[in-house]
Amino acid sequence: MAKKSDITVTPSSGNVFADLGFAEPEEELARAQLASRIQQIVKSRRLTQVAAASLMGIDQPKVSALLNGRLANFSSTRLMRLLTALGQDVEIVIRAKPRRRQRGHIRVVEVHA
Repeated sequence: MAKKSDITVTPSSGNVFADLGFAEPEEELARAQLASRIQQIVKSRRLTQVAAASLMGIDQPKVSALLNGRLANFSSTRLMRLLTALGQDVEIVIRAKPRRRQRGHIRVVEVHA
C-alpha cells in the first residue's frame, strides 16, 4: 500500500514571481525573459564571457552575473540595450487591454524570423 504524502501541491499561476509574492511580478518575469534571450544568444554564438562583454559594452563580471540569473543590477531598459548590442531588434507594442481584465499586462514575446 502506498504511503500518503504530506506534500501539498499548489498549481502555478504561470508566473513564478507572482506565486512567490513579488511586488511587481510581471516586470520581474519580463526581465528574466529578456535575460534568458541574452543567454540564448551568447550560447548559440558560442561567445566567451569576455567576447560577450566586449559586444555588449559591459565588463565580464556583469556578463557572469547576467548569465547566472543575478539580475538585481539590470533594469528592463538596460537588458533591452544589451539585446540591441547583440544585434537584436527590440520592439515595444502598446495596445488596449481586453475589457474582461482589470489591468494591463507586461509580457515579452520572441519572434523568430
